[in-house]
Amino acid sequence: MDHQDQRILTVRVPLTIRRRGGRKLVLAPDGTQAAVAPVTRHIDNAMVKALARAFRWRHLLESGTYGTIDEIAKAEKINPSYVSRVLRMTLLAPEIVEAILEGRQAETITLARLMKGVPVVWKEQAR
Repeated sequence: MDHQDQRILTVRVPLTIRRRGGRKLVLAPDGTQAAVAPVTRHIDNAMVKALARAFRWRHLLESGTYGTIDEIAKAEKINPSYVSRVLRMTLLAPEIVEAILEGRQAETITLARLMKGVPVVWKEQAR
């Protein structure tokens, strides 16, 4: 192919990008959803297990089965500070809990980060 015969072809496709449920959705010119690759999900089993423990332990405290974090720790044969850190996960915004359970959590959300503590105000957690 001769270098002088090369031509540039530009194709323009009108489309719209909308946010739905925290995801970007590409809409074709007629308003229909364009075919997109499926969203990859990564369910972090350690985070799901920690969430399950946290809500179970909270239920045990609220129901009066155990009166303190120390009692739970003794029954579970684990460190009370670990129980306390895991219990903080019950303060997560429902949207974040749902995202974790469905494997849609942001890459920045890790179990180690959640165990360090999160803001109590849900709007602040979204940041």
